[in-house]
Amino acid sequence: MNYNDTFIKACKREPVDALPVWYMRQAGRYDPDYRKIKEKYSLLEICQQPELAAEVTMMPVKKLGVDAAILYSDIMNPVASIGIDFDIVKNIGPVIHNPIQSAADVETLRPIQVDKDLSHIIKTIEILSGELKVPLITFAGAPFTIASYLIEGKPSKSYIRTKTLMYSEPGIWFKLMDKLGDMVITYLKAHIAAGAKAVQLFDSWVGALSPNDFKRYVLPTVKRIFAELKALEQPKIYFPGVSSGELLPLLGDIDADVIGLDWRVSIAEGRRRVGPNYAVQGNLDPYVLTAPMQVIQEQAKSIIDEGIQQPGYIFNLGHGLFPEASLEKLRELTEFIHSYSRVALAKTSQKG
Repeated sequence: MNYNDTFIKACKREPVDALPVWYMRQAGRYDPDYRKIKEKYSLLEICQQPELAAEVTMMPVKKLGVDAAILYSDIMNPVASIGIDFDIVKNIGPVIHNPIQSAADVETLRPIQVDKDLSHIIKTIEILSGELKVPLITFAGAPFTIASYLIEGKPSKSYIRTKTLMYSEPGIWFKLMDKLGDMVITYLKAHIAAGAKAVQLFDSWVGALSPNDFKRYVLPTVKRIFAELKALEQPKIYFPGVSSGELLPLLGDIDADVIGLDWRVSIAEGRRRVGPNYAVQGNLDPYVLTAPMQVIQEQAKSIIDEGIQQPGYIFNLGHGLFPEASLEKLRELTEFIHSYSRVALAKTSQKG
């Protein structure tokens, strides 16, 4: 099998014969084989074992036929290196044992030491870089999203503690953003040095902010992260998470290559809002996968028809896969995306 670089071409807005596709959280609980592994090991325990983490990363590539692998990891992994004590608790998510509550708490955060504390993740990337025949995407949590966990102490729907600190103590807030920005930059540079072919910055919850607050309190750090990575040739993706459509017009000058869209904004409208300088990725509602296959294909077809209107489109979901998703439907959807887009792109080329 030759190396499949369709995903990289799409990131660079180069022509492709068929659309690339991968799914956020594609290595996960919808897969019975993964569930068996999780009976023995927690998420963090899998991450600590490079061979096992690499195996889980490769599962969807082999089973679904996707065009990129996403590193099996968690956005919280690097915060252990800067001095945060946390667990991933079943049915809750990240639980922080020493949440950020004051300037002193921020001051205690130390610089990340990837080689010392996260060598298992680097080893996993090195293994995958040598074995995969599709590009490996690695990722980091964006500063706002990570901060929301560190301040709230656990997942939140209101982000009341986070916003209280942001509004009431801007000096502390920006110091925290600076430290988390430094963490992300060092972490992703280490990924690329180890063999990552693309990196994605997940800002899952930043859609909780108004455009003005995003512009003032978060965007400067996001810009700095991508500016620091700009010289590296590997594509960079920014996913501003769910309910982030109103933030898209503010992203027109970040040094990313791809902007991820959730399902609340169409591909065409998303392109209009971010401008012509980016490829776009998305944006099927994950829960469409509960529908009959005919409905799934109809929704995918509509998205594909918009995506192929310009070079630079990657099919994905608008957020991550959920445990009840069907492996069989995902496999069939992947085949449909490839086959339908191949024919549609050929027709578009002929008309051109």
